[in-house]
Amino acid sequence: MSTTPTTPPTTFRLEDTVALVTGGSRGIGRAITCELAAAGAAVVPVARSTDELESVVAEIEADGGEAFAVPADVTDPDAVADAIDRTVEEFGGLDTVVNNAGFNPDDALGRPEDVTTESFDRTLAVNLSGAYEVATAAAQHLHDNGGGSVVNVASVGGLVGLPRQHPYVASKHGLVGLTKSVALDWAPDVRVNAVAPGYVSTELTEELESNEQLRQSILDRTPLERFADPAEIAGPVVFLASDAASYVTGSCLSVDGGWTAR
Repeated sequence: MSTTPTTPPTTFRLEDTVALVTGGSRGIGRAITCELAAAGAAVVPVARSTDELESVVAEIEADGGEAFAVPADVTDPDAVADAIDRTVEEFGGLDTVVNNAGFNPDDALGRPEDVTTESFDRTLAVNLSGAYEVATAAAQHLHDNGGGSVVNVASVGGLVGLPRQHPYVASKHGLVGLTKSVALDWAPDVRVNAVAPGYVSTELTEELESNEQLRQSILDRTPLERFADPAEIAGPVVFLASDAASYVTGSCLSVDGGWTAR
């Protein structure tokens, strides 16, 4: 007798919910936005690039989903507040916030003494302070809806040290810590979790993947011996946003092909 369900468990579905995704127009963020929509959520991708936002909205609507784009910079508190307000005005509420906006700029790479304070602060402003700004701006709406979910996209760099990436590592360690502390204050009605991706094939890693020596060193460290597809990060985010994760809060889920198992 087969034990395979004939339909997906309803606890993994997100119908009648609204999700906002920062950095939601490309790479991992685009995959998350599309996967949340495929699970039934009305989605609001937020990013600075208007053209890419319009593209992801068109893709979701072509597949029968609901989407509404809001251009905004997560380091601008007024723009963040406006994005939250427009989301609630458009869809009537807010249930899930995914803090995916982040970057690792070239001028923030190098030995600690060679990275300027300006580069360090700018990296933390997007990766850590931006996530804090978005989550706290959305807090009242999440509570008003009788419960909600925040999912922060961290990194293996938030769990271990990475050479020559000090501002990025500091920001992602901070994001994991923030996840745990906010989860304590917002329980029991709002759950707060994080995912920690390993190396993912996106346009941001094209140069790295084209360097055979660097690429091979990453594959040698990764038990699954490959880079992830962005959709493989999106699935765990949908899980954490859904009722399937109703007893999960304050956790950081490694989605790294086994990188941190070594």
